[in-house]
Amino acid sequence: MQDRALDAFAAEASALAAALSGVPAAAFALPSPCPPWTVAGLFGHVIITVDRVPGMLDGPAPAVATVDAAGYYRADERFSPSANAARIAAGDDRAARPGPSLVTEFTTICGYVVRRCRAEPAGRVVCTRHGDAMLLTDFMLTRVVEVAVHGLDLAAALGRPAWTTPPAVAEVGALLLGDAPVPLGWDPLTFVRKATGRLPMTADERAAIDRREIRWLSLG
Repeated sequence: MQDRALDAFAAEASALAAALSGVPAAAFALPSPCPPWTVAGLFGHVIITVDRVPGMLDGPAPAVATVDAAGYYRADERFSPSANAARIAAGDDRAARPGPSLVTEFTTICGYVVRRCRAEPAGRVVCTRHGDAMLLTDFMLTRVVEVAVHGLDLAAALGRPAWTTPPAVAEVGALLLGDAPVPLGWDPLTFVRKATGRLPMTADERAAIDRREIRWLSLG
């Protein structure tokens, strides 16, 4: 399977791994912008989100996709308090090892996921853990969102400039905007940060955005 979202995922995962590879072990204990996670707990969550892909590919393929990438982020029980609590605990459990070893694990898993996806036919449909039947290309777009947006969180926690790659910014921006131009003269990365809550919006900015057909995502 050749796909822009998969290419963007590969690029963004590589950038995240490179950025974290030189981080001192002690920095993984810093608080993240996604409390109560530390840097390690948040990174553990990112690893989990990617590691779901092989199990989905090993499962049966639904006959037809019924949910797209934006629909995957709809506000339902998947973002309930109990689901968020389980998500937090799982990230912390995954991170219960030295930070540098998490980078190795992430790199290995991402490489395996990209190889597996490349071997899949065009139009492959998968079933998510939430029961959504999705095109693999759409699901991998959600993985771009996870790696890129939480990459912004990790960069903020570490006091580092964002390492978000242009392909990831383009894919997340297109998910939110479709073919519409970036609003208010923002550069694409600023728009992604504001639209995902990583930068605040003024009341006037929010009013202007609300007049546009933006596909807002529910993010846990």
